[in-house]
Amino acid sequence: MATLSLKPGSRFTVTDWHTNAALISTNAERQRLSSHQIRQEARALRNETSNQTKWDEQDNSTRFAERIDEVEKWRQVLDKCLSEVDAEINALTQIKDEAEQALQAKNVPLDVAIECLTHRESRREIDLVKDPVEDELHKEVEVIEGVRRALQQKISEAFEQLCLLQEARHQLNFDQRSKTETVEIDQTCLSLTRNSPNISLKVDPARVLNGTTTPQEWEQFSRYSKERAEAEVRTSGRLRESISLTIAQTNNECEAQRVALEFAFRKRIHEFERALAELNWQEKNTKEEIEEMEGDIRHLDEDLREKKGSLKLAHTRLETRLHRPNVELCRDQVQYGLTDEVHQIEGTIAALKEKLAQSQNALDALYKHLARIEVDTKWKQNSLNLDNRCLDTRRKLTLPPEKYVATSDMFNRTANRNLSPLKNQQLEIA
Repeated sequence: MATLSLKPGSRFTVTDWHTNAALISTNAERQRLSSHQIRQEARALRNETSNQTKWDEQDNSTRFAERIDEVEKWRQVLDKCLSEVDAEINALTQIKDEAEQALQAKNVPLDVAIECLTHRESRREIDLVKDPVEDELHKEVEVIEGVRRALQQKISEAFEQLCLLQEARHQLNFDQRSKTETVEIDQTCLSLTRNSPNISLKVDPARVLNGTTTPQEWEQFSRYSKERAEAEVRTSGRLRESISLTIAQTNNECEAQRVALEFAFRKRIHEFERALAELNWQEKNTKEEIEEMEGDIRHLDEDLREKKGSLKLAHTRLETRLHRPNVELCRDQVQYGLTDEVHQIEGTIAALKEKLAQSQNALDALYKHLARIEVDTKWKQNSLNLDNRCLDTRRKLTLPPEKYVATSDMFNRTANRNLSPLKNQQLEIA
C-alpha cells in the first residue's frame, strides 16, 4: 500500500503567503519609485552638469581669447620697444664709430706736431729759442691730447651704454619670445575640443609649479622691461648728442689751433726772411767795406814804402854831408832842412804804421764779423728751412693723403723759395 512522503521543514500559513506577496509588490513599487526619482535626478544632473561644463568651456575659451589678446598686446608693445632699442643700438654704434674715426684722425696731427718739434730741435746756437711757434706747437700737442682724452671718454661711455642697451634688448627679447611661445600655447589650448585626438587625462594637472607668478607680477615684469629699455634709449639719445657735440667741439679746437699755429709759422718765417735779408745786406756791405779796407791797406803799404824811400834819401844826404872838409862842415839851412825832413818823415812813417795797424785790426774785425754773419746766416737759413719743412709737413692736415707730395726732401730745402707752390699758397692765405 502506497504511503505519502512529506518534505522536511516548517510550513507557512496562507497569511504568510499573502503577506509575502503583498511585501513583494510593495517593495517593487518602492524600488520603481526610487529608481524613477534617481532617473529624474540623474537627468537633471546631466542637464545641469552638461550646461555647466559647456558654460565653463565657453567661459574659459573667452578667457583664453582675452588672455591671448592681452599677451599679444604686450608682445606688440615689446616688439615696438625692441625695434626702438635695435635702432638706438645701430645709431649709437654709428656715432661711436664716428668718434673712433675722429680719435684715429687725431693721430696724424699729433705725429705732425711732434715731427715739427723734432725738426725744430735741429736749430743751432742763437736760433734755438723758445719762440711763439714752439709755444703753439706745445699747445697743439696739449690740445690734441686733451681732445683724444675727451673722445676716448665718450667712446668708453658709448661702449658702456651699448652694453646696457644690449642687456635691455636681451631682457626684451627674452620676454618677447616667452610671450610668443605663450600665445602659441594658449592658441593651441583654445583650438582643442573634446573631439581632439591628442587630449588625455593627466596626473594632477592643477598643480602649481615653482616660479608661478601672479598677473600683477607678470604685468610688472613686462612693464619694467619696457620702461627700462625706454630709459636706456633716452639715455643713449642724450649720449649720442653729447658725442656729436664733442666731435664738433674737438674738431673746432684742433682747427683753431692749426690755424693759429700756421699763422705763427708764417709770422716766424717772415721774421727769418727779414733777418736773412738784413744779414745778406750786412754781408754785402761788410764785403764791400773789406774790399775798400784792403785797398786802403795796400795804399798805406805803398805810402809807407815811398816814405821809407824818402827817408833813405834824407839819411843818405845827411850822411854824405858829414864828410864835408874842415870849416865846410857847417850847420847851414840845408842841414836844418834835411834834419827837419828826417824827423817829419819818421813821424809820418810812425803815423802810417799806427794807422796801418789800426786798419789791419779793423780788417781782422771785419773778417771775424763777416764770418759771424755767414755763420748766423747759415743758422738762420737752417732755421728757415726747418720751419718751411714743418709748414710743408703740415700740409698733410689739409690735403688728402693721395694728393700730398712733399715739396722738399728730408735733407735739403728748395733754394728758390719764390718758385715753391707752398710759399705761394702761404702768401695767398696770409
